[in-house]
Amino acid sequence: MSDRVRRAVCPGSFDPVTNGHIDIISRAAGLFDEVVVAVGVNKSKSSNRLFSAEERMAMLRRACADYPNVTVDGFSGLLTTFCVERDIIAIVKGLRAVSDFDYELQMAQMNSSLTAVETVFVPTSPEYSFLASSLVKEVAAFGGDVSSLVPGFVNDALTERLAASNGG
Repeated sequence: MSDRVRRAVCPGSFDPVTNGHIDIISRAAGLFDEVVVAVGVNKSKSSNRLFSAEERMAMLRRACADYPNVTVDGFSGLLTTFCVERDIIAIVKGLRAVSDFDYELQMAQMNSSLTAVETVFVPTSPEYSFLASSLVKEVAAFGGDVSSLVPGFVNDALTERLAASNGG
């Protein structure tokens, strides 16, 4: 057995972080010595975001506080470059449906052609199989109750942000 630390990354936009994200992160934390939750800081997509990269990272740090082997960081550019720079051996991706697999398999194959990082697919828990940040934002924007889908403090921030953006 190697003494090498087995480090993985859970990448995403996390706008906002959901209970589905936390589920995948917590399961990755049980499989690897260290898990880095990597928040994509893509300048070209930032205008579509409800929360800034700094806000998303702060929410993730709070949501992952119970997992001592989980850290949160931002990245821009290629995820594989981020992995090589941090000696990360695996990318952990949650899969909700077959459509996720089609896209993620293509990404995994591209990533493995660029570097020696492996991709590990973790099926979402059934209660989160429909959950997506975009859906949470849409339902919340129309006044729907998403409190069971996100951590409480995220629900508060989401409600506040949507009220402010609607002039309320």
